[in-house]
Amino acid sequence: MNDITASRYELIRPYLPVQRGNVRISNLTMINAVLYVAENGCKWRALPPRFGNWHTIYTRMRRWAEAGVLDRLFAALQKHRLIRIRVECLGLDSTSVKVHPDGTGAPKKKGPQAIGKSRGGWNTKVHLVAADARTALTFSLSGGQAHDAPEGCALLQGWRKPLTGLPLLMDRAYEGEETRQLVLDLGFEPVVPPKTTRKEPWEYDRELYKRRNQVERLFRRLKGYRRIFSRFEKFDLMFRAFLNFVLIVDMLKC
Repeated sequence: MNDITASRYELIRPYLPVQRGNVRISNLTMINAVLYVAENGCKWRALPPRFGNWHTIYTRMRRWAEAGVLDRLFAALQKHRLIRIRVECLGLDSTSVKVHPDGTGAPKKKGPQAIGKSRGGWNTKVHLVAADARTALTFSLSGGQAHDAPEGCALLQGWRKPLTGLPLLMDRAYEGEETRQLVLDLGFEPVVPPKTTRKEPWEYDRELYKRRNQVERLFRRLKGYRRIFSRFEKFDLMFRAFLNFVLIVDMLKC
């Protein structure tokens, strides 16, 4: 495992809560402990003793998730990265995450659970807009049975877009007329192949469309973390927190 170094930690330290009083576990140690859980998919109780008390780390992670700390940190790093890279197109897609038995069975009244049953069993779908293979712009969760197009539209409508006027690459799941019109209304250029059953198919930039693999590669990077490859969290709050966390770590390593 590659721990977050002190120099990289300095990039995110200003966005983290200030530690006061007699705190035994530093924020840097806490972040590396969460990284250990994310990479190995282990239970919190299985954290090595070198990180300190597992319950303290879990509690701090949950408090950060509830307070929106990771959301703000993700937005700050994203803004910093967008200044450094040249964004020529965006990609919209989704991926399914298998829900581990430990992630099911919680009362729904205790919090949102984007978990649904599809042909593959209990799944969560992660819907995501990417600028390249290492830069996510926004994401949302839905049950595994949800269709990509409605959830993709909802994600785009609720997104505070830092970028407009760019091509938005999508697969055939998003080729419906309503979806393409929404993309145009939001200031993007839809690049999506028509279904083979279309009576009046349209032309699209096939060379540009090849770059849709960038969002697929980003999903592959995310699923390199076992805590993302399988969903162990019962509630969306903590699963979103892990997604934010691994996206933050990935941007730090760029």
